[in-house]
Amino acid sequence: MIISVANKEGLQDFARELSEMGWEIISTGGTARLLRGAGLPVKEVSDVTGFPEILGGRVKTLHPVVHGGILARRDHPEDMAQLHDMGIVPVDMVVCNLYPFVETASRPSATIEDIIEEIDIGGVTLLRAAAKNWESVVVIASPRRYGEVIEQLKAKGDVDRDTRRELAIEVFNHTACYDSAIAAYLGGLWKDWPLDFPDELALGYKKVLTMRYGENPHQKAAFYEPVMGGGSGPVSSRPGKELSFNNINDADAAISAVWDLPSPACVIVKHAGPCGVAIGSTAAEAFTKALDADPVSAFGGVVALNCDVDEACALAMKKLFIEVLIAPAFSVEALSVLAAKKDLRIIAASKPSRTYAIKQALGGLLVQEADTLLPKDEEWRVVSRRAPTDQEIRDLRLAMTVCKHVRSNAIVLAKDGATVGIGGGQPNRVDCVRIAVERGKDKVRGSVMASDAFFPFPDSIEEAAKAGVSAVAHPGGSKRDAETLAVADANNMALVITGKRHFRH
Repeated sequence: MIISVANKEGLQDFARELSEMGWEIISTGGTARLLRGAGLPVKEVSDVTGFPEILGGRVKTLHPVVHGGILARRDHPEDMAQLHDMGIVPVDMVVCNLYPFVETASRPSATIEDIIEEIDIGGVTLLRAAAKNWESVVVIASPRRYGEVIEQLKAKGDVDRDTRRELAIEVFNHTACYDSAIAAYLGGLWKDWPLDFPDELALGYKKVLTMRYGENPHQKAAFYEPVMGGGSGPVSSRPGKELSFNNINDADAAISAVWDLPSPACVIVKHAGPCGVAIGSTAAEAFTKALDADPVSAFGGVVALNCDVDEACALAMKKLFIEVLIAPAFSVEALSVLAAKKDLRIIAASKPSRTYAIKQALGGLLVQEADTLLPKDEEWRVVSRRAPTDQEIRDLRLAMTVCKHVRSNAIVLAKDGATVGIGGGQPNRVDCVRIAVERGKDKVRGSVMASDAFFPFPDSIEEAAKAGVSAVAHPGGSKRDAETLAVADANNMALVITGKRHFRH
């Protein structure tokens, strides 16, 4: 067997058990020194190959004697005859894990030279060779597998076929993620290389959380984050119920929306869509206004703020049942108040970094740039006889920003820095207007309305006018834009064309 590991956790005990069972251990460098220091008999790879380590350790195991012993098919007489003629001993087990590329690349003090040296070559080759020949070679990439392998060897004298297959698949996943981390890091570092939608897309993720179930109890689920980092990492700041699939999905929707807004701002999400959004002068004011937008839907929701939660904000939350609370940080006093909510999950998370939006479709992946465009980046054009007031413009910007995070056909009503009604996810736009108006009730009069796409018919503007909406923003581009404008002018409504659509299907 060959042992060559960077992560030496549990290795001495594992190797001792194997040695006592009669396994001959061949190893390299630091691994050999560790095992020899533990009193275990170890052969150096160089003693087996007759070739020394060279290039400062860059080349150790890349030799036909090593890989011939691993790759020889035991049920192919010609393979075994070649090994015999060349004096090569078959290798029946490979234990290997890789240089800590991710850990090194994540250190701010690491130089590019340090990081490049952590790109493992020989280890990946050992693992892939052994995994390719899994029927003959037991391959172990993770220390957590040591105990299981020892138990099977003691009980049956061998490792069963199903376990060998599991170990091989685990290796191919491991090396694929390792390579994807290298590609992600170097691609981000060498920004002059054209990375937009490469012909081959390598995605490497590691499991950080196993869920009780998925969207429904009959569905299994887990949460993964990028191997190279970049995920927000849903870690509770205090003990509580474990996060569910739906909690994390809602948390993602909330945090994505709240960081599009000026601080302090609050977004309350229910079933992956915002139900209350507001901007305030303090965290407490932002939360209170967001809650007032739709207190019925807010019950059991996910709350996100883009500012620290202080005691005043925590006190404002006392009466509302909240599943998950997300903010950059929480004061000691706030945490003391929130401790009374025994089932509350708290996540400390800053602004997420998003480059791509990815969705599974037709057995493949749809990949697009994330929609990072905000109203401040757009060129809005007033087309109505009446120009919007400064307050209407501020509310229209808020409403249009929220539209980005509502299922199309998105309609958002806002007034005085808070949403008052949200409608979306319907097959036609006028129904979304009616839903938003119904949600807002008496708060709709004097509010503004934003639409994620143009109005195909003037009926949506007619519904808004009847409810007392004072100003509207939409991207424009419909054949009936002139009819929509005529209804707005007839009702003294300000109308703004944004020129940019924000569909979210």
